[in-house]
Amino acid sequence: MKLGEGVEAAIHCVATLASVEGNSTMPGAALAESFGLSPSYLLKHLNMLTAARILESLPGPAGGYRLTRAAERITLLDIVLAIEGREPAFRCGEIRRNGPVKLDASAYVKPCGINAAMLRAERAYRAALAEVKVSDIVAEYAAEGDPRSIAASCAFVARHQRPQKSGSQNPKQT
Repeated sequence: MKLGEGVEAAIHCVATLASVEGNSTMPGAALAESFGLSPSYLLKHLNMLTAARILESLPGPAGGYRLTRAAERITLLDIVLAIEGREPAFRCGEIRRNGPVKLDASAYVKPCGINAAMLRAERAYRAALAEVKVSDIVAEYAAEGDPRSIAASCAFVARHQRPQKSGSQNPKQT
Protein backbone atom coordinates (compact mmCIF):
# COMPACT_ATOMS: atom_id res chain seq x y z
CA MET A 1 0.00 0.00 0.00
CA LYS A 2 1.30 3.42 -0.87
CA LEU A 3 -0.06 6.48 0.87
CA GLY A 4 0.13 9.85 -0.80
CA GLU A 5 2.90 12.26 0.15
CA GLY A 6 0.24 14.51 1.64
CA VAL A 7 -0.17 12.10 4.55
CA GLU A 8 3.41 12.66 5.67
CA ALA A 9 3.03 16.43 5.35
CA ALA A 10 -0.26 16.37 7.24
CA ILE A 11 1.12 14.32 10.13
CA HIS A 12 4.16 16.61 10.44
CA CYS A 13 1.95 19.71 10.39
CA VAL A 14 -0.38 18.36 13.07
CA ALA A 15 2.63 17.37 15.22
CA THR A 16 4.11 20.85 14.75
CA LEU A 17 0.83 22.52 15.67
CA ALA A 18 0.72 20.39 18.84
CA SER A 19 3.77 22.41 19.94
CA VAL A 20 2.11 25.79 19.43
CA GLU A 21 1.45 27.47 22.78
CA GLY A 22 -2.05 28.01 24.14
CA ASN A 23 -4.54 29.13 21.55
CA SER A 24 -1.91 30.57 19.20
CA THR A 25 -1.93 29.79 15.49
CA MET A 26 0.70 29.21 12.84
CA PRO A 27 0.36 30.42 9.27
CA GLY A 28 0.17 27.83 6.51
CA ALA A 29 3.09 29.51 4.75
CA ALA A 30 5.29 28.93 7.81
CA LEU A 31 4.26 25.27 7.97
CA ALA A 32 5.10 24.90 4.27
CA GLU A 33 8.47 26.61 4.82
CA SER A 34 9.31 24.37 7.77
CA PHE A 35 9.07 21.26 5.57
CA GLY A 36 10.27 22.75 2.28
CA LEU A 37 6.87 22.33 0.65
CA SER A 38 4.97 24.50 -1.79
CA PRO A 39 2.43 26.60 0.12
CA SER A 40 -0.28 25.87 -2.47
CA TYR A 41 0.40 22.12 -2.22
CA LEU A 42 0.26 22.17 1.57
CA LEU A 43 -2.83 24.39 1.66
CA LYS A 44 -4.83 21.64 -0.06
CA HIS A 45 -3.93 19.24 2.76
CA LEU A 46 -4.46 21.80 5.52
CA ASN A 47 -7.93 22.40 4.09
CA MET A 48 -8.63 18.65 4.25
CA LEU A 49 -7.53 18.59 7.89
CA THR A 50 -9.75 21.59 8.57
CA ALA A 51 -12.74 19.94 6.85
CA ALA A 52 -12.13 16.86 9.04
CA ARG A 53 -12.15 19.14 12.12
CA ILE A 54 -8.60 18.24 13.09
CA LEU A 55 -7.46 21.80 12.47
CA GLU A 56 -9.14 25.14 12.78
CA SER A 57 -8.33 27.94 10.36
CA LEU A 58 -8.50 31.49 11.71
CA PRO A 59 -8.57 34.33 9.16
CA GLY A 60 -6.82 37.69 9.31
CA PRO A 61 -3.32 39.02 9.87
CA ALA A 62 -2.95 37.13 13.16
CA GLY A 63 -4.69 34.08 11.74
CA GLY A 64 -3.38 30.69 10.82
CA TYR A 65 -3.99 27.10 11.87
CA ARG A 66 -4.30 25.40 15.22
CA LEU A 67 -5.52 22.06 16.52
CA THR A 68 -9.23 21.78 17.29
CA ARG A 69 -8.57 19.41 20.17
CA ALA A 70 -5.70 18.17 22.29
CA ALA A 71 -3.01 16.11 20.57
CA GLU A 72 -3.94 13.24 22.92
CA ARG A 73 -7.28 13.08 21.11
CA ILE A 74 -5.92 12.99 17.54
CA THR A 75 -4.72 9.68 16.10
CA LEU A 76 -2.74 8.86 13.01
CA LEU A 77 -5.88 7.22 11.67
CA ASP A 78 -7.76 10.52 11.99
CA ILE A 79 -5.12 12.21 9.85
CA VAL A 80 -4.82 9.43 7.27
CA LEU A 81 -8.59 9.31 6.78
CA ALA A 82 -8.74 13.10 6.44
CA ILE A 83 -6.17 13.03 3.63
CA GLU A 84 -6.80 9.69 1.92
CA GLY A 85 -10.54 9.34 2.51
CA ARG A 86 -12.52 6.65 4.24
CA GLU A 87 -12.62 4.14 1.40
CA PRO A 88 -10.48 1.03 1.91
CA ALA A 89 -7.19 0.96 0.02
CA PHE A 90 -8.25 -2.23 -1.77
CA ARG A 91 -11.49 -2.14 -3.69
CA CYS A 92 -12.60 -5.45 -5.14
CA GLY A 93 -13.80 -5.11 -8.72
CA GLU A 94 -15.04 -8.71 -8.83
CA ILE A 95 -12.79 -9.41 -11.82
CA ARG A 96 -13.25 -13.12 -11.20
CA ARG A 97 -16.54 -12.70 -13.11
CA ASN A 98 -14.88 -11.14 -16.17
CA GLY A 99 -13.13 -14.13 -17.78
CA PRO A 100 -14.14 -15.92 -20.94
CA VAL A 101 -16.35 -18.36 -19.04
CA LYS A 102 -19.42 -16.39 -18.01
CA LEU A 103 -21.18 -18.01 -15.08
CA ASP A 104 -24.47 -17.03 -13.56
CA ALA A 105 -24.25 -14.68 -10.54
CA SER A 106 -25.33 -17.59 -8.33
CA ALA A 107 -21.84 -19.09 -8.84
CA TYR A 108 -20.40 -16.16 -6.89
CA VAL A 109 -22.56 -16.18 -3.78
CA LYS A 110 -19.59 -16.65 -1.48
CA PRO A 111 -17.59 -13.43 -1.02
CA CYS A 112 -14.27 -13.23 -2.82
CA GLY A 113 -11.54 -14.68 -0.55
CA ILE A 114 -9.03 -12.13 -1.82
CA ASN A 115 -11.34 -9.25 -0.93
CA ALA A 116 -11.98 -10.74 2.52
CA ALA A 117 -8.24 -11.10 3.20
CA MET A 118 -7.50 -7.55 2.02
CA LEU A 119 -10.27 -6.11 4.17
CA ARG A 120 -8.93 -7.98 7.24
CA ALA A 121 -5.51 -6.45 6.56
CA GLU A 122 -7.11 -3.01 6.19
CA ARG A 123 -8.87 -3.38 9.55
CA ALA A 124 -5.58 -4.37 11.22
CA TYR A 125 -3.75 -1.46 9.61
CA ARG A 126 -6.41 1.02 10.68
CA ALA A 127 -6.51 -0.40 14.21
CA ALA A 128 -2.73 0.08 14.50
CA LEU A 129 -3.01 3.70 13.30
CA ALA A 130 -5.87 4.35 15.71
CA GLU A 131 -3.63 3.37 18.63
CA VAL A 132 -1.01 6.04 17.88
CA LYS A 133 -1.84 9.50 19.16
CA VAL A 134 -0.12 12.65 17.91
CA SER A 135 0.88 13.34 21.52
CA ASP A 136 2.75 9.99 21.55
CA ILE A 137 4.76 11.01 18.48
CA VAL A 138 5.56 14.44 19.92
CA ALA A 139 6.60 12.93 23.28
CA GLU A 140 8.80 10.32 21.59
CA TYR A 141 10.47 13.01 19.48
CA ALA A 142 11.07 15.15 22.58
CA ALA A 143 12.58 12.18 24.46
CA GLU A 144 14.63 10.60 21.68
CA GLY A 145 15.17 13.21 18.98
CA ASP A 146 18.50 14.84 18.30
CA PRO A 147 18.77 17.88 20.61
CA ARG A 148 19.78 20.07 17.64
CA SER A 149 16.67 19.09 15.73
CA ILE A 150 14.45 19.64 18.76
CA ALA A 151 15.98 23.07 19.41
CA ALA A 152 15.59 24.08 15.77
CA SER A 153 11.95 22.91 15.71
CA CYS A 154 11.13 24.71 18.96
CA ALA A 155 12.79 27.91 17.74
CA PHE A 156 10.88 27.75 14.45
CA VAL A 157 7.55 27.31 16.22
CA ALA A 158 8.34 30.12 18.67
CA ARG A 159 9.25 32.45 15.79
CA HIS A 160 6.16 31.73 13.71
CA GLN A 161 3.31 31.14 16.16
CA ARG A 162 0.77 33.93 16.37
CA PRO A 163 -0.79 34.56 19.78
CA GLN A 164 -4.56 35.08 19.72
CA LYS A 165 -6.50 37.60 21.76
CA SER A 166 -7.11 36.48 25.34
CA GLY A 167 -10.89 36.17 24.80
CA SER A 168 -10.40 33.41 22.24
CA GLN A 169 -11.19 29.88 23.45
CA ASN A 170 -8.36 27.37 23.46
CA PRO A 171 -9.62 24.38 21.45
CA LYS A 172 -6.78 22.16 22.67
CA GLN A 173 -8.34 22.00 26.13
CA THR A 174 -11.72 20.72 24.90
